[in-house]
Amino acid sequence: MNDAIPLLQDFLMSSARRLPDKVALVCQGRRATYGQLDRLSNRFAHTLVERGVQRGDRVIVFADNTIETAIAFWGVLKANAVVSIVNPQTKADKLHYLIRDCRPRAFVSDAHLAHVFPPVLADSGHVGTTIVAGRLDMSLLQGVPGLIAFEDAAGDGAVQPPPRRAIDVDLAAIIYTSGSTGDPKGVMLTHRNMLTAATSISTYLRNVQDDVILNVLPMSFDYGLYQMIMAFRVGARLVLERSFTYPAQVLNTMVAEGVTGFPGVPTIFAILSELKSLNEYDFSRISYVTNTAAALPVKHILRLKELFPKARIYSMYGLTECKRCTYLPPEDLDRKPTSVGIAIPNTELWIVDENDRRLGPGEVGQLVIRGATVMKGYWEKPEQTARKLRAGPLPGEQVLYTGDYCKLDEEGYLYFVGRMDDIIKSRGEKVAPKEVENALVDIEGVKEAAVIGVADEVLGQAVKAFVVLERGVTMDARAIIGACQMRLENFMVPKVVQIVPDLPKTTTGKIKKTELR
Repeated sequence: MNDAIPLLQDFLMSSARRLPDKVALVCQGRRATYGQLDRLSNRFAHTLVERGVQRGDRVIVFADNTIETAIAFWGVLKANAVVSIVNPQTKADKLHYLIRDCRPRAFVSDAHLAHVFPPVLADSGHVGTTIVAGRLDMSLLQGVPGLIAFEDAAGDGAVQPPPRRAIDVDLAAIIYTSGSTGDPKGVMLTHRNMLTAATSISTYLRNVQDDVILNVLPMSFDYGLYQMIMAFRVGARLVLERSFTYPAQVLNTMVAEGVTGFPGVPTIFAILSELKSLNEYDFSRISYVTNTAAALPVKHILRLKELFPKARIYSMYGLTECKRCTYLPPEDLDRKPTSVGIAIPNTELWIVDENDRRLGPGEVGQLVIRGATVMKGYWEKPEQTARKLRAGPLPGEQVLYTGDYCKLDEEGYLYFVGRMDDIIKSRGEKVAPKEVENALVDIEGVKEAAVIGVADEVLGQAVKAFVVLERGVTMDARAIIGACQMRLENFMVPKVVQIVPDLPKTTTGKIKKTELR
């Protein structure tokens, strides 16, 4: 096989050749160099191959953000297999669904999750090898197929990886959607998809070898996983945290490690906006902040500019099916704060109506994406794939129909309107929940908001809002509706406002509107 054609694992291997002694990963007080990660993932890959994992086989990594998860990710790729990282908060029923869906040949996890996975694996019929990190409690691991300790799987041994069999159109990963609108779907991503996305994004973020990038996002989430991939592409250092559950602890780590890149989601930035002690931290080394998952309210953008006055702030938009669609150049943030920007490098986009006719500036329609980042399809779901991937403008190609309503302005900057499934039809008008949510969050004292449509005999659908107030704030529904009347057209004003202590969210910070309904 031609080693000159790059595959995703070459990001690690190249940095290990250039910078073998440089710290690549910091996690919970542990530090691993590029050379160490390369050697350990080589040995891990050999273990998989020796236990029957072949080119194209799937391997599930059911684990937290740890050094072991990183080793497993790169090791699976080096074994010519397909990696699927699953969030450790996944419950047994959903894990059973995922295993039935992608039929992994091997399964990697952590000992502290042994209360979840053993019964699922015993019933799977597909898994032949189970690799578990941490102290093994054999009383909990009875019946687990092909059990081996992680330290043995990635122990001393091979200096070189197994022979390379994959080519760049082979699958590198299956990343499951959050399931916020139904059963999770396995997004199939090739080496070429992921190489292209990582190169494009790290180029406009201006990532360099001296960067120190914080990742508090789960690596089961493509946004979290790509922090490692992009860091390793340029030889930067990744500071890996399990979550943002303990903000003060994470902020202290950011300062101690000299973090320069801070990727987040609206949930994280909402938590930051409430912290009163932020002025005590020295964030002077942070050179860029990124947001995706949902567009940031202007109030949070202004707060980020206060907290990180020297940082470039990137508002971005994407979906698992193509990783990233757009980014807003930081120099445009002041003049277009509600835009999610322009197409990322090496990508094209346009807006179409229900008849697939291209729309002009200001017209709302479905966003279409063309480029090498577009997924290969949904794993073994041809009908759902056909709804998303359709014939493009050039012969023989397929482009991604995102299922999102958006619009472009006269300069070609994109504005996210809402998911097609979420649009509310009230009084004969189409209401974009995002527009109402932005108005709600703009009200002083409102921390977060989610809007859905509910059945109404007169209106067809009525607008209902769920609102989370900032700590210590007292406000009733009537006051919130009154504030909305000053900000929104009449048909957009919520008919019902329910004040709640928090909003149900996926592990990636997206609001689970299915639970609100």
